[in-house]
Amino acid sequence: MKIIGGLVVGLVLLLLLVLDKKQIQKALERLSVYWFRLAFAFLVLFAMNIAGGFIGVYVPVNIVSGLLLAVLGIPGVATLCAFAVFL
Repeated sequence: MKIIGGLVVGLVLLLLLVLDKKQIQKALERLSVYWFRLAFAFLVLFAMNIAGGFIGVYVPVNIVSGLLLAVLGIPGVATLCAFAVFL
């Protein structure tokens, strides 16, 4: 596990040395947008779990559901609702 962590750190440092400042800023901006989407996805999951609890529908709050919602957006919400109702 330490070897994989060392390789990841080494690759990130090598990437930072190769890229120029504008490319690094663009990559960090994309990363920050993704982290915001992931955080907002967990907020939506929590709200869906609370609202679904009132009608007896369980919506799981886990990393897979959060990633699904962060990547797909509104179709992800529809998918999670379908999974919660039909499974």
